[in-house]
Amino acid sequence: MLTVELLQSYKTVTMIKLLVITLSVFILNIPFGYWRGHVRKFSTQWFLAIHIPVPFIVALRLLSGLGFAWYTYLFLVGAFFLGQRFGSSLIRWVHLHCPQESSCLVADLYRCARK
Repeated sequence: MLTVELLQSYKTVTMIKLLVITLSVFILNIPFGYWRGHVRKFSTQWFLAIHIPVPFIVALRLLSGLGFAWYTYLFLVGAFFLGQRFGSSLIRWVHLHCPQESSCLVADLYRCARK
């Protein structure tokens, strides 16, 4: 028999998992959004920059036990698009602060740090 404490505990654990996975999805999409911002729209690289993170996100959902409940879509799809958007907006910051610019966020940040 489920008690109120057990049910509240389950909901708390589920919400913590959802928040951790949402943050992971956001962070995972930042470099892909940066790459997407450097390529021509609707090109093969643009398509890849959007779709390569999807299998990793599905794996995160399955490994965390979060599954595909309807309430998770709002958080994870929002984190996906916000991560892509934030990554593409980093282009302006890198362009202002770094001498050389490429389509790889990690390489550009490394060059900026060495400067």
